[in-house]
Amino acid sequence: NGAMLASACSGAVLLGEAGLLTNCDATIHWGYVKTLTNNYPGVRVRLDRSLVLSGEAQRIVMAGGGSSWQDLALYLIARFVGLKEAMEVAKVYMLQWHDMGQLPFASLMHLRQTTDAVISGCQEWLAMNYKTHAPVAAMATRSGLPERSFIRRFAKATGMKPLDYVHALRLEEAKQMLETTDLPIEAIANEVGYEDASFFGRLFRRKTGLTPARYRLRFGALRQALKHNQKEMRSGQGLTLRLLQ
Repeated sequence: NGAMLASACSGAVLLGEAGLLTNCDATIHWGYVKTLTNNYPGVRVRLDRSLVLSGEAQRIVMAGGGSSWQDLALYLIARFVGLKEAMEVAKVYMLQWHDMGQLPFASLMHLRQTTDAVISGCQEWLAMNYKTHAPVAAMATRSGLPERSFIRRFAKATGMKPLDYVHALRLEEAKQMLETTDLPIEAIANEVGYEDASFFGRLFRRKTGLTPARYRLRFGALRQALKHNQKEMRSGQGLTLRLLQ
């Protein structure tokens, strides 16, 4: 009836339950994407955006990740009050727009507990051997199943095709290495099982929304800043204890 509705994080589930997202673009926290798509057919989740506008006259506004409610607040201020006022609020509260969307933050692994001992054993093997050439074929051999049967059974047990699972596992490891080491990107690609660094770079960007270099700049710097401040706090606490003694 002309009202505007807004959601943040997992609140988009309420919009789905109300039947307002059928055949609409939407966003939600990356951890709840399956909840939205499995329960409300026709919803198109856009993790590449921090804010999604849908419905008639764009009166449904959804913010994805936990802190993207800040983007939602700035958008609503700009829409109903003015751009100048929204900019003033952003400056006063030191808010930054999540222009990268959620992809760089999202985990690529969809962890699902499985009672299938054969597939679980293959997952455990892969966790230690993801660099192996042709890992899907190797897992199929270990399972004792024909490759097609193995692929179907793996997908049913984990919710992911075996090759997608392999890529996700490799890229999650690559993320950690980009954050914690100074290894060249080509070396990281090789370490996680990709001989072609160009292919690795294209795949990484498609799955995370950032090139490996930009991911390292963003999250490696964040890790270093947190690590530095943690050391500063510990040294400060040590000094306080010595003074008290």
